[in-house]
Amino acid sequence: MYDNICKFLAEKFPTNFATWLLGQPIELTELSPKELSLEPIRADSIILLQSDDLVLHIEFQTDPDPKIPFRMTDYRLRGYRRFPHKRMLQFVVYLQQIDSELVRQDTFSLERTFHSFQVIRMWEQPTDVFLQTPGLLPFAVLSNTDNQARTLQAVAAQIETITDRNAQSNVTASAAILAGLVLKEEVIKRLLRRDIMRESVIYKSIIAEGLEEGREQGLEEGREQGREQGREQGREQGREEEVQRIAVNLLKEGLSFEVIAKATSLTVEQVQQLQQEITQAENQEE
Repeated sequence: MYDNICKFLAEKFPTNFATWLLGQPIELTELSPKELSLEPIRADSIILLQSDDLVLHIEFQTDPDPKIPFRMTDYRLRGYRRFPHKRMLQFVVYLQQIDSELVRQDTFSLERTFHSFQVIRMWEQPTDVFLQTPGLLPFAVLSNTDNQARTLQAVAAQIETITDRNAQSNVTASAAILAGLVLKEEVIKRLLRRDIMRESVIYKSIIAEGLEEGREQGLEEGREQGREQGREQGREQGREEEVQRIAVNLLKEGLSFEVIAKATSLTVEQVQQLQQEITQAENQEE
């Protein structure tokens, strides 16, 4: 979910991301991972933006991944294959503070092959950077702040100044989701306006996804219930067939209907019906 939020923000506010990562507000357009040939690796989390002379590759991570160095190298080679004359700047952004050496790994080496990329640990970034532009506001609470609740309050104040209603709702929803990495839900609800958040395509997407998961879970529970009912019906049918088999054997031994009924829990009428079926079958054989 966090990957998708970050990807959404980068695609909606590419100039804001260029200012942050590249140091200047370069106009960037979205680049599909499919354009880099071969089967994309985790294409849903890859953020690729491009200008006339460069490609910006960003990956956001909540957890350390030992495969990151290889993946960055792989995409650099793919970028060179597709755009040999374009520079490619690569960033891995870790969203929440993690006690692992993997979040400091910024190189890949294999025999004589060597590649480096840039790593950003959000908890080390100055907060002010993320309070300057709408697209970066949701990241402020993850930055190097000594009071995350107060920072989210500052974010909420900045969101109020966004005049575009769609942008305002999308930034609000994004800020609420990313803040969930470091703040409790009641704090987020108190500081961010839910009425604006509900208008966001992100919020609606999450609700729709939740409903779909609920439907899928309901269907699976229904299927499981149906399977269990089927198994129970099969077991019940098996028990009935076993009781009838025993009753037939007892009839062949010449026991009375009443004795067989007591021994098998069948009614006398059911035992009599079995006797008739046996007699009919014997007559047909003759």
